[in-house]
Amino acid sequence: MMKSRRGGWIAIALIALMMTGCGLLMQRLPNAILPIENVNLTMGNPSNAKTDPNNYLLEKPQYVISYNNSRHILNWSSWQLNRNWLGDVPRSNNFRPDESLPQGFYPVRSSDYNGSGFDRGHMTPSGDRSRNSEDNSATFLMTNILPQAPDNNQGPWKVLEDYCRELVTQGKELYIIAGGYGNQRSIGKSDIKITAPDRVWKVIVVLDKPGLGVAGVNANTRLIAVDMPNQQGIREDDWRKFRVSVDLIEDRTGYNFLTNVSDAIQVQIEEKVDRG
Repeated sequence: MMKSRRGGWIAIALIALMMTGCGLLMQRLPNAILPIENVNLTMGNPSNAKTDPNNYLLEKPQYVISYNNSRHILNWSSWQLNRNWLGDVPRSNNFRPDESLPQGFYPVRSSDYNGSGFDRGHMTPSGDRSRNSEDNSATFLMTNILPQAPDNNQGPWKVLEDYCRELVTQGKELYIIAGGYGNQRSIGKSDIKITAPDRVWKVIVVLDKPGLGVAGVNANTRLIAVDMPNQQGIREDDWRKFRVSVDLIEDRTGYNFLTNVSDAIQVQIEEKVDRG
């Protein structure tokens, strides 16, 4: 009887040890089986966007957005740019509501911009996602759009977009984040109003070649930041005149850029104004 009881306790102990071992093994499983962070957030999530309706994280294969349901525009859009994203697919022009928004969010429509005097301004550009029709079409979701003055959108903003793609053809890899701040005025013909920002900004990390990621960012990494007025009358202005430091954009927006980069390197590169 004692022998049987002892055997039972031994069996229980063995089972417990096996379960503990399994638990430890699960903790040591390789990262490959865990969710992989979206490549478009390689440099970080500047507003720590999650589920707040005014700082709502929308992850797509083509870009990542922080969406603001009070302003009915994005706070920022973040994306990677290298040669793999570029091709010869024509512009789709299929502006449409984003059906992935949570229930209760207003899905902005292309028609909400009619008669406003503003362009439907892409943050992640159509031209940066031209390898296939699916990628290009994704840039026309209205969550990737904000009201942009035509002279801004078709002037220095566009020239800077073209310059970014020129860098890519030279073999560079870019990590870009763009958005707007301030409240110029509201547009829209319904009770739902869309905020046209006073300013639009962009931060561009330029790496020498693809695949370096965060580890490729050092004290000599080129960092381009611009802060442009969202207004008419600047169509012929050189985008370079709007260059500022990343620190300045952080002060004006409250965001914290390059959070996946070491603090020491951030301090060194974010205070500089690009002169390239």
